[in-house]
Amino acid sequence: MVKAVVGANWGDEGKGKITDMLAKDADIIVRFQGGANAGHTIVNHYGKFALHTLPSGVFYEHTTSVIGNGVALNIPVLFEEIRSITEQQVPAPKLLVSDRAQIVMPYHILFDQYEEERLGKASFGSTKSGIAPFYSDKYAKVGYQVSELFDDDVLKEKVKRTCEMKNVLLEHLYHKPLLDPDELLETLHGYRDIIAPYVCDVSAYLWNAWKSGKTILLEGQLGTLKDPDHGIYPMVTSSSTLASYGAIGAGLPPYAIEKVITVCKAYSSAVGAGDFVSEIFGEEADELRRRGGDGGEFGATTGRPRRMGWFDCVASKYGCRLQGTTDVAFTVLDVLGYLDEIPVCVGYEIDGEVTTEFPVTAKLHKAKPVLKTLPGWKCDIRGIRRYEDLPKNCRNYIEFVEKEIGFPITMVSNGPGREDIIYR
Repeated sequence: MVKAVVGANWGDEGKGKITDMLAKDADIIVRFQGGANAGHTIVNHYGKFALHTLPSGVFYEHTTSVIGNGVALNIPVLFEEIRSITEQQVPAPKLLVSDRAQIVMPYHILFDQYEEERLGKASFGSTKSGIAPFYSDKYAKVGYQVSELFDDDVLKEKVKRTCEMKNVLLEHLYHKPLLDPDELLETLHGYRDIIAPYVCDVSAYLWNAWKSGKTILLEGQLGTLKDPDHGIYPMVTSSSTLASYGAIGAGLPPYAIEKVITVCKAYSSAVGAGDFVSEIFGEEADELRRRGGDGGEFGATTGRPRRMGWFDCVASKYGCRLQGTTDVAFTVLDVLGYLDEIPVCVGYEIDGEVTTEFPVTAKLHKAKPVLKTLPGWKCDIRGIRRYEDLPKNCRNYIEFVEKEIGFPITMVSNGPGREDIIYR
């Protein structure tokens, strides 16, 4: 069986925890898109971890971790991450890397920084991990596939061409130091030596695993609203964040995906720029940020304070629909226990009319939240394992959200740990 774990909103929904939890009963966990530009925070008996490239099921010895062809593969970052977890007594992961994955080059990271610098106030709020330049090169057909590292003639010729092309921009647009082809070739030889033991035909491996009845988890990065087609363009990421892309980014048939577990936070948060209709500010936001997540709402990659808001039914309904949701995992519900009343965004007012359908970015700029306030439950719900043991107002909140978004909430997370979960 193939299951996808994806985000409904802006990312940071708690996908890492849900993947880590589901990985207990999985054989293979696949990262299928994105790079080291976002992180998944995991809390388990080994400790607390922020993963950036490794799949979140890496903490179980029975699992195989796969880097799919859709991933922006930063080889030094991946191996630094492996070193960081094994130093905390996590067994070395069984790792496979697609021979068709493409490599984040050192100059991608530089170009990301230079372009944000050039744009100034009009910048995209990039994490400066090289993601947009990487995907630009991939689709301009000048990227580097892992398989090319093992053909020296191809590599030498390609490095020469790359430096000629990139140096024009470095000299005339950015006024920065030029690339040296010999240095770049040496770097790529180093990458080849590091990655060689893990490279394989991942799509063939996954096909055989799926045909033999293995359980495969596809782990997405970020969420629907950061998708370049269906998100808040242009303040989006550069690869598709949707479950349907999991088939492409892993190399599986689309009909193999039987379950789509879409993760929603019980409130909203976002890192980076872009429209965020239910956003709150000042002390109200600071309080929620301070209490949120495990140790506060700060980006797992950037450490930036997340922007905070109330639960957005409009965005979440849309996010779940685009993902093809079969199950919603509702996370960080325990955080809201301090509130007397909990506002929920149930509609957007645009030009005097209220809609519950998520609009295109040009209209989103004008949207004002329509809020409905629900009574809080005013107690700590951590440690509760049965749905019927939750306070009545807490159950009412879950059921209200479920009705508004129109997709079944089958998992409720009420704490950061692997065991802090209630199944409905």
